[in-house]
Formats: sequence, structure tokens, C-alpha cells
Amino acid sequence: MLKGYEERRAALEEQGVSVVAASVDSESKASEVAANLGFPVAWGVSREDGEKIGAWWEPVRNFVQPSEFVLGKNGKVIFSNYSNSPVGRMDPEETLVLIKYLNEQRKK
Repeated sequence: MLKGYEERRAALEEQGVSVVAASVDSESKASEVAANLGFPVAWGVSREDGEKIGAWWEPVRNFVQPSEFVLGKNGKVIFSNYSNSPVGRMDPEETLVLIKYLNEQRKK
């Protein structure tokens, strides 16, 4: 999924969007994932960190579930997605299409 955002990073930047990812993984594991990405990937996300950003913490397995947010310039959530599996995450192309649409609506 992150690869899809990297592939569309230039188009997202044209729309005024920056991509940032975060992971519960260790620094070394997150660095492996981030090696081919042109955006930052934070590592070592704790439950407290997840709560601060509004992520969904899985209490049984004790880790943050996929939680995705698109924030406005004011830092408020424009739209979000929560999933308890790999299914149902924000598709990079659909996200770009929606952001383009929202930007066009703002121009009117």
C-alpha cells in the first residue's frame, strides 16, 4: 500500500499533500520499509502515540490497527479509515481522486 502512495507522491504533492507513515515496528524493520519511499516512516508507535493520533488500538493482540487519516491544513481530519485487517485500507489512487475532487470544490 505504501508503494502506491510513493508512486503517486508527485501527484499528491501537486495537490498540496504530504505523505507520512507510522509503524509499531522497530527502527530497523521500519527502515527496511522506508528504504524505497520518499516520505518519512515513523517507527515504534506506542499505544499512547496511537491514542494521541486517534488510531484504533487492538487490545487482544496489543498493537495499533491500520488507521489512515487525511488532514487539512488546520490539522483537522478531513476523512479517515480504520481497519482490523489488510482489507479495506485507503486505496492510493482513490485517495488521490478524492483529494483532487475536494480541491476542485474549494475553488468554486
